[in-house]
Amino acid sequence: MIRLICAALALTCLSESAFAETCIASRYGYGGGRTASGERMDPNAMTAAHRNRPFGSHVTVTSQSSGRSVTVRINDRGPFVKGRCIDLSTGAARELGMTGTAMVSLHRGED
Repeated sequence: MIRLICAALALTCLSESAFAETCIASRYGYGGGRTASGERMDPNAMTAAHRNRPFGSHVTVTSQSSGRSVTVRINDRGPFVKGRCIDLSTGAARELGMTGTAMVSLHRGED
């Protein structure tokens, strides 16, 4: 019985922290249009587009060049450019010190 409980706890912990990714991030921020989640795009908000993370989930993005981190809320789908994994709002990119694309690490943020 104890082994079963320990195994269940281990699986729970692994599934919670399993999301981690290193990839290229880009910036987007065309205000006013609707995102895939239905809300209006606010270029200054701490939001992002990701291909498969659930809407409303949070991701902590860390720039590998600047070392800065920002937590964003997923509210859109994308990016649709090969080799990129996340599109950051202008505000989030600014916080990271990004001017174009950047190599970043993604981790599950506080939900």
